[in-house]
Amino acid sequence: MTATPLRVGLIGYGLAGSVFHAPLIAATEGLALDTVVTSSPDRRQQARAEFPDVRFADTPEELFERADELDLVVIASPNKTHVPLAAAALKAGLPVVVDKPVAGTAAEARDLAALADERGLLLSVFQNRRWDNDFLTLRRLLEDGALGDVWRFESRFERWRPRPKGGWRESGDPAEIGGLLYDLGSHVVDQALVLFGPVTEVYAETDVRRPGAETDDDTFIALTHASGVRSHLHVSATTAQLGPRFRVLGSEAGYVKYGLDPQEAALREGSRPGTAPEWGTEDQALWGRIGAGESPLSGGGTPVPTVPGDYPAYYAAVAAALTGAGPNPVPALEAAAALDVLEAARTSARDKVTVTL
Repeated sequence: MTATPLRVGLIGYGLAGSVFHAPLIAATEGLALDTVVTSSPDRRQQARAEFPDVRFADTPEELFERADELDLVVIASPNKTHVPLAAAALKAGLPVVVDKPVAGTAAEARDLAALADERGLLLSVFQNRRWDNDFLTLRRLLEDGALGDVWRFESRFERWRPRPKGGWRESGDPAEIGGLLYDLGSHVVDQALVLFGPVTEVYAETDVRRPGAETDDDTFIALTHASGVRSHLHVSATTAQLGPRFRVLGSEAGYVKYGLDPQEAALREGSRPGTAPEWGTEDQALWGRIGAGESPLSGGGTPVPTVPGDYPAYYAAVAAALTGAGPNPVPALEAAAALDVLEAARTSARDKVTVTL
């Protein structure tokens, strides 16, 4: 790590920028939040209240004109801007972190990856859910062989939001790249690929359930992995009774885990890594259970201590990659592989077919 922190420019200060990126950047040794791009007076006031030394730019173009004053650009703006802004940043000579989904298509993601390689620059995708507590715990169980051969992976990212909130994330305009398939679906598909490898077949069902909704708000994706594992992935805003976050079934045992990682809620409430004690930990009552032949809801199985969630590890890895001390934590080509699956899921749901990759 260099003695002088690497200077970071952050494009966008909405939910992603203010809740996730800015606090995590500021908490990372070796990084400094230098400039925030927003023309909103309210968002500038919000940013300055937490980061008194931060500078501002009205537009991304203004930021790119200062490229020689920065070491990294983070793109946390609406989905439809990810590709043009990432390309512009790379052409300005700046390494880039892009929020998920990096692009609307796998081809666009691969084009960006090629541009980054051509320029010799880092291009990384913010897939923070790889550092969720339940995901880290499951990875450890799999590495230890605690479940035997995994046969089925069930993952649910469900919410109860019976009325649409509006905004670009729920827009029916395809240019916005909205809807749950590309929002929460980006997370659950990425996790399935990391855990169980490439996919050979994709089947999906997408529905628009809520009155006034314009895009998918209740989606199911079934994946067949080359390894033989089947993943069943649910993302929904219309779930009145939430299911387990993970149910993983193997030849020797199963693992069931309820509840979401606490880090997002903590960040929304103003807690910050490095200042909040025991960051990313959860109450023992929320631990998942491992066992065979019994239901965890009736006390079956053995509690598994949950590994603390660690979103700060992503930006620590980015800082290490920028200084040559480690690899890119989430290469763009890995994000492109997830987009292959999401595109196949969209085709499957539309045409009511199973898509072979």
